[in-house]
Order: sequence, then C-alpha cells, then structure tokens
Amino acid sequence: MFLELDNISKHFPSRDGTGEVRAVDNVQIDIEQGQFVTLLGPSGCGKTTTLRLIAGFEFPTHGRIVLDGEEINELPPNRRDMAMVFQSYAIFPHLNVYENISYGLKVKKLPAQEIRRKVAQVMELTELTGLENRAPNQLSGGQQQRVALARALVMEPKVLLFDEPLSNLDAKLRVQMRTEIRRIQQELGITSVYVTHDQDEAMVLSDQIVVMHKGRVQQIGTALEIYRRPHNRFVADFIGRANFLPARVREKNGDGWVIDLFGQTVTVPGETAAELAPGHEAVLMVRPESIRLARADGGASSPAWPGTVDRTSYLGSLMEYDLNVNGQRVLAVRHDPAEADLLPVGQAVTVEILRENAYLLPAE
Repeated sequence: MFLELDNISKHFPSRDGTGEVRAVDNVQIDIEQGQFVTLLGPSGCGKTTTLRLIAGFEFPTHGRIVLDGEEINELPPNRRDMAMVFQSYAIFPHLNVYENISYGLKVKKLPAQEIRRKVAQVMELTELTGLENRAPNQLSGGQQQRVALARALVMEPKVLLFDEPLSNLDAKLRVQMRTEIRRIQQELGITSVYVTHDQDEAMVLSDQIVVMHKGRVQQIGTALEIYRRPHNRFVADFIGRANFLPARVREKNGDGWVIDLFGQTVTVPGETAAELAPGHEAVLMVRPESIRLARADGGASSPAWPGTVDRTSYLGSLMEYDLNVNGQRVLAVRHDPAEADLLPVGQAVTVEILRENAYLLPAE
C-alpha cells in the first residue's frame, strides 16, 4: 500500500480541561499509488484533522502513517514529499504568477534552466500559459486556484493534498474546476487526498470516498457503492437524499431479505448485519428517483401501494413530489417530466419501488 493510515487517532484537550476530545478515532485508510481519495463528512467529523495528520501539521496520538514503506509519524511537513492546495489559495500577493509557481523550486536551489522548464510544463498543464507576469489581484478566482494547484504540482510530490480548495468559488466555477483537477490528477497519475463536505465533488472526483462522522470512518467505497449500498443510515442520509421506510424482517433469501413493507411482502437487497434477523425492525432506504408513480386509475404492477400527492415542486429538469403513503411521507422525483404527465396536489396515485435499487438497513 502506498499511503497507509494505520489506526491513527488524534486527541485534543477539552476546552474545560476535564478530559479530551477524540477528533480522529482509530482511522484505518489504505491508499494505492495514483488513487484519488476523498475524505467526506460534515463539519467537525475529523476529515480536516486527518488531512493535517497526513501533511504533518499535526502528529497522531496513536497509530502510524506510512508513505511508500516509510513511517513518517515524526517527520516535519517539509520532509514528507507532499504538497498542499489550501482553501484560501495562499498565493503570495507581492509575486507574479511565474514567481509564485517557481517559489518552491528556488527554495530548493534548482538550476534556473530547470526551473523555467518545470514551470513552463506545469503552466501548460494548468492552462496558465501567457499569464506569467500577472499579479494575483489581476486574476479571477479560478485562475488563482490554478496558480495554487500549479505551485503544488511543480514540486512533483508523492502525494497531493487538497483542503476544500473550491469552497470559495461560485457554483459554476466549482463544477469547472473539479473537472480540471480530476483531468490533471489522472494525466499525472499522482496520489491525491481531498477534503470536502460537498457530496457532488466527492462523487465526481474520487476513486474512493471515505465517509467520516464523529472522528470515525463510517464507510469506504466508490461513489456507486456508497450511494447504492450505504453501510448505515448516516451514510445513506449524507450522500444524496433518501426515504427511510419502516419495515419488518421476515427472512433471509439468498443475497436479499424478505420484508413486510406497508402490508405487503417484498424481497430487497440489504446489509449483512446481526441486527437484521427475522422479526426485527428495519428501515428500507429508497432514493427518490427509484420511486415510480402512476395515477390511481392508470394501473401498476405488483407490489404497489396507494398514495396521495401532498406537495409538488417544479424545478424544470425534474419534478419533486411529496407523497403520503400509509401515513408515511415519501419523496419521489421524476426527471424531465412531460407537461401532460405532471401530477397535481391531491392526486391519488399508486407507488412502486425499484426494489433492486432499494437497500435494507438496521433500524437505529
């Protein structure tokens, strides 16, 4: 494994001085060379502290950090062969673009000709060619972010670290820059660790996503695995939107579970967990786009449940429906709806679930 976080923990003294806060609690993450791994979670979940432990700005209370076969726990940041792209860009306001990008190479005392060659290469890669003499205050937010990225890349680090680098950009520019970051990372094949609370960023950028909560890893997997097969309700609720429908387990059936749902028996995929056993309560996670609606007089295949439209929200490319199904609020989404297919408030409907896209979780 290229970069390994071996059960690392970081404890800080509590503010009242009576104990300690476990900001990172026995985190195990294995990162292969060339992977793009994102630490994702809400504020205070431990993702930024984990990144700072990797960078060397903090030192672990317990555990080991191993890079390319070498334990680096005690190494200062400048000896870890890593580079950081910060949220605030942190580019020098008194230096032009070329001077900002070349700064680290000059500190390393590389020959001038080699510095020019490396800077030219990375400026072309980040599409900054022609802006060498611009001052930072003459650049757009996106261009400043490219300068910060180029300054990190030119050092040719083993690991590239990102601390919420796009949070200061507007929505349209964020989408553009995350595409550029992924393109550059894949072109160079550089191992990258990225911190964000934005689930869309994580899903677009990452080979692997590490979902964190209260200092602990909740799940590690691809975007598809985490979205379709979350390990628990927190992960399901944090990644995208989901309905959590009360169910009762009847029995295990191959790779799935037979459950009672709103008075009908259905078979669905789900977690393999001790809490899921015959007779136990459970929740069925269903994404809004995995619900199909038909007018009550339009017919539906079995199993289906009667419901009523309580609220509608037209968003152009999609229509959202708040439904009442057996007293339970259910959110459904229909993409690119035709005008003739729109359902009004009060409409009686039949509700179907794409059972292969649903997922059974233990009740919490």
